[in-house]
Amino acid sequence: MSPAIPSIDEQERMVEAMLFATRQPLTVAEMAARLPEGCDPAEVLRLLRRRYEGRGVTLVRAGAGWAFRTAPDLGFLMQQTVEEDRRLSRAAIETLAIIAYHQPATRAEIEEIRGVAVSRGTLDQLMELGWVRLGRRRMTPGRPVTFVVTDLFLDHFGLESARDLPGLKELRETGLLDNRPSPERDAEEAPAGQADLFKE
Repeated sequence: MSPAIPSIDEQERMVEAMLFATRQPLTVAEMAARLPEGCDPAEVLRLLRRRYEGRGVTLVRAGAGWAFRTAPDLGFLMQQTVEEDRRLSRAAIETLAIIAYHQPATRAEIEEIRGVAVSRGTLDQLMELGWVRLGRRRMTPGRPVTFVVTDLFLDHFGLESARDLPGLKELRETGLLDNRPSPERDAEEAPAGQADLFKE
């Protein structure tokens, strides 16, 4: 005789416990693998998301994963001065932005957009941070590898998917891009995905 499926309230408690205990977002498949057979983590997430609306923490989606995060309007309570051991160089920031807006992107495509060569160290740094990973190989001569942003990148910047990436104005306000106007067009009108945005 198979064990009884836990009630939806009990399933909520279990998913809630998993999400609070993990540092990285969990996918529905990862939750299902830990829950008793017959549980419905997708439905539980829908219920939990509604339950936490307007609270100090909210349930957010980051790529394929789900996590509890501080409510956006309360983020100022968590701010503290942290000295970064390893700040991203301008080359790394530009490379990251190009990958995010043009993914999947090959090294040659990144170099074409930036107008300069991309060093192996720049891509290595982004991959060590966990913000960039290898994508599928292109079905073109040489079968070059592509690069894409990760769910960790989306989670860090509070994005549900790459479609939620901010425009140029928002990027400059957050400091991801410097405040120098584009030499080729007005900064407020230039689409964030245009190649000339990231050229030196």
